[in-house]
Amino acid sequence: MKRIIFAVLTLLPSLVFANTGAVHLDKAEYDLSDKASLQRGVTTFMNYCAGCHSMQYQRYNRVAEDLGIPEELMRENLVFTGAKIGELMKISMPEKDAAKWFGAPPPDLTLVARVRGADWIYTYLRSFYVDPTRPFGVNNAVFPSVGMPHVLEPLQGTPRAEFVTHTVDGVESQQVVSIKSDGNGEMNDEEYDKTVLDLVNFLVYSAEPVQQERERMGFWVLGFIVIFFIFTVLLKKEFWRDVH
Repeated sequence: MKRIIFAVLTLLPSLVFANTGAVHLDKAEYDLSDKASLQRGVTTFMNYCAGCHSMQYQRYNRVAEDLGIPEELMRENLVFTGAKIGELMKISMPEKDAAKWFGAPPPDLTLVARVRGADWIYTYLRSFYVDPTRPFGVNNAVFPSVGMPHVLEPLQGTPRAEFVTHTVDGVESQQVVSIKSDGNGEMNDEEYDKTVLDLVNFLVYSAEPVQQERERMGFWVLGFIVIFFIFTVLLKKEFWRDVH
């Protein structure tokens, strides 16, 4: 019981932050049945995220099988650590060095979609902006003062924010009202949003690989319950027919 309470208290701040109205979250219209999107998503993850973030509760061969990627193609193009195809998706960066470079070890992302939510991740990855005061030169409107570089900047281009100033009790504060790329990235705004959505789609899949199977099984279970209920009612009427 103590462990359960501790886990709830640990996750509660993240869950509250992800669902409060303090920050507007854009809707992530992901589709777990879109294998092409999932394949693009894992490609983006392995090329831009896996250098720092592990996915240690997933295996390369399981991802390849679920996403329809041939194992040989997965091993040659998406496994960069020299791991075997059946191993867990860990990173080679030592945790001690990661803590030194980033202030804290980058979190494992296997379950991030369940903790933060797809909308939060989708908005977060599209909310970086240039901030020379930060160690990596960027800040984030969804996660202020985040200790993470904007790894997708080569795709998006240099994002710059527009602010509005609020004064409360004589104290001025700035709020981000819009973020726009300089247009020097590999993608335009629409292409970048689609790439982020593909990445979110993959992270949602990773958080629960059996989600679609579970939902399909749920329909069969509900159907069985309905049919069983009908037979139960008919049986009850048969048993009680001579009583009345």
